[in-house]
Amino acid sequence: MNAQNKNTLNNQEKSLVKISALTSSGNLENLKVELNEGLDAGLTVNEIKEALTQLYAYCGFPRSLNAINTFRTVLDERKAKGITDEEGKKIVVENNPADKYEQGRKVLEELTKTPQTKPAPGFGEFAPRVDAFLKEHLFADIFASDVLSFQQRELVTIASLATLTGVEGQLKAHIGMGKNTGITESQLENIADLIEQNINKTQADLMRKDIKKS
Repeated sequence: MNAQNKNTLNNQEKSLVKISALTSSGNLENLKVELNEGLDAGLTVNEIKEALTQLYAYCGFPRSLNAINTFRTVLDERKAKGITDEEGKKIVVENNPADKYEQGRKVLEELTKTPQTKPAPGFGEFAPRVDAFLKEHLFADIFASDVLSFQQRELVTIASLATLTGVEGQLKAHIGMGKNTGITESQLENIADLIEQNINKTQADLMRKDIKKS
């Protein structure tokens, strides 16, 4: 994240937030506009691909795939106009650590700044497979790619969760993780303003309450 101003998000960060929110809400018409604006703001093709890929873990495969297909269309249209977009850092798909669960557990510890037991208490004891998927796939396989920083990934996650209903607990948790990566309260308020502008005031106000509680 650009460190020059911790009171507001820069244009690339704002685009990541809006792309994530519009993907999660399924608003493909406005997403197409924002994908163009994000590229114009300097986001690379692979940064956007990574954000859209990560989002399937929060808003589901259907909306993630719809957004990816919309992005393909945007890139084709820009290429036809003679626009050359920066590909960006290479996306590495392979992730083969000795212990993938342990890799994901350590990433989650870094994000939360709290010890993570195996299995996770509560849901992890009740449903070990979902605990394994969370650690081994989301926080290991997906987060292993350095195309996006942990801070950028939290911007993507927070924007997605702020768009969805009934996930206030998860949103509050990720607001805390976002702060641990260096996202400031002012920048979180900035995200809430973007949610109000692009989704609705109700969801934005729920996020504002969670910011105050975190």
